[in-house]
Amino acid sequence: MNRSTLIILGIALLVIVIGASSSLFTVHQAEQAIVLQFGDPKRVITKPGLNIKIPFVQNTETLDKRILNYDGPAEEIIAADQKRLVVDTFTRYRIVDPLKFFITVQTQAVAETRLGPIVNSSLRRVLGEVPLSSVLTNERPQLMAEITRLVGQQTENLGIEVVDVRIKRADLPSENSQAIFRRMQREREREAAEFRAQGAEQAQRIRAIADRERIVIVAQAQRDSQILRGEGDALRNKVFADAYGQDPAFFGFYRAMLAYETTLGSEDTTMVLSPDSDFFRYFQDFEKALFPGGIVPQ
Repeated sequence: MNRSTLIILGIALLVIVIGASSSLFTVHQAEQAIVLQFGDPKRVITKPGLNIKIPFVQNTETLDKRILNYDGPAEEIIAADQKRLVVDTFTRYRIVDPLKFFITVQTQAVAETRLGPIVNSSLRRVLGEVPLSSVLTNERPQLMAEITRLVGQQTENLGIEVVDVRIKRADLPSENSQAIFRRMQREREREAAEFRAQGAEQAQRIRAIADRERIVIVAQAQRDSQILRGEGDALRNKVFADAYGQDPAFFGFYRAMLAYETTLGSEDTTMVLSPDSDFFRYFQDFEKALFPGGIVPQ
C-alpha cells in the first residue's frame, strides 16, 4: 500500500467521523428537540436518547420540557372599590407543543415577552371586578384560579400550558400606606384614650365603693367598740359596787391608795393641802379610818 492510498483512506475516515458526529445528536430527558432542515421544521423529538439527522443539511433546536417560571414586574391595580394595590406575580408554565411554540415565538425569551402583557391584562380584568378586601382575604385562591384560566386560554396558540399564576406580594402604594398608617395610628390613639377614660371611671367607681364600705366598717367597729366599752364599764362598776357593798371601809381605803399612787407617784408633783384635809385622813388615824368600829381583827 503506497503513501497516496494511505492519505486517501485517512481523508475518507476523517470524512466518515465528521459525518457521523454531525448526524448524531442526543436529547436529554429534560429537553425536547425540533429537527430543522434549512430552517424548516421537519420533526419533533420528545423522547430522550440518541437520534440521527442529515449532516450539513439539518440542525436541531432544543426546548425545555420542565415547568418554567416567569417573574413579571410589579403592577399597580385599581380594585372595584377604587383602591390602589401594587401586585407582584409569578407564572409557571411549560412547553406542551414544541412545533407551535417554535413557529410562533421560537425562544423562551420571546415567549415571556408575549406572556407578560397577557398576565397583566388578566390580572387587571379579574382584580378590577372585586374589592380590595377580596384580594387580601381567603377569596384570593379563587381569584388566582380565574386569572390562571384566562391566561391559559390566551396562550394556547403559543404552544405553552400555564400551570399556575400566583401573587408573591400585594402592597398598597407608598402614599396610601402612609395615609392608612396615620389613620390606624389615630384610631389606636382614640381607642387608647377611650380605654384610659373607661379605666379612670372604673377606678373612681371602685374607689367610691371602697370608701363607702370603709366608712360603714369603721362606723360598725366604733359602734361595737362603744358597746363593748359600755359593757366593760358596766361590769367594772358592778364589780366595784359589789366590792363596796361587801366592805365599804376597805373599798374606801383601796380607792384612797389608788389616788395616792396616781397623785404622788411623780417626783415633780407638788401639792399644797391642809394637814387635816380629808385626803390625808388615812395618815392621821390609820386604824380608826380603816376600822371605824374599833375592832381590830386578831
